[in-house]
Amino acid sequence: MPACLHNVATDLSMLFAMMFVSPLTALRLHGAVLATAFAGVVVAHLALPSSVLAQERIYRCGNEYTNTLPPGNRSHCKPIEGGAVTVIPAPPKQVALAKPAEPAAEPRGRDSEARQILEAELRKTRSKRDELLEAYNHGEPEKLGSESRNHQKYLDRVAAMKSSLDRLEQDIVGINRELSRLPNR
Repeated sequence: MPACLHNVATDLSMLFAMMFVSPLTALRLHGAVLATAFAGVVVAHLALPSSVLAQERIYRCGNEYTNTLPPGNRSHCKPIEGGAVTVIPAPPKQVALAKPAEPAAEPRGRDSEARQILEAELRKTRSKRDELLEAYNHGEPEKLGSESRNHQKYLDRVAAMKSSLDRLEQDIVGINRELSRLPNR
């Protein structure tokens, strides 16, 4: 009988005996409890499969666990001490379904739509740039009413126009770059 079951059975039977019966009766009950516990262990032992009771020695060879030593270089295999190793099988591989091929017309349609949007944006940006260039007048735009008395206001407006022109030029370059990335019609 395993030591832990023996200790539990002994403790319970002695406790019961001391509380309710005489010492002689307690010894008889103690023996009966021990016999019952031993019978339970025997039944549990018989119910376990033999693979659990007598497991073969298990070796760890790198990341692989095996119960047979591979032929050849056995120095990298070490026996596992202690409890049994539980192996959980990997889930079955799922077969990837073939993705239906896209119709060739759909990507061309998206590309032509993107091209139309970018070309419209390019026309709009160029027209804004042209209007601003005309108003900028090579860095000397006409002064507005309040700017004739306050020269700093005029300079601030010229600087803002210059930065807007630079930004529009960069936008045009970016749109042209995006258009060059699209496939030709």
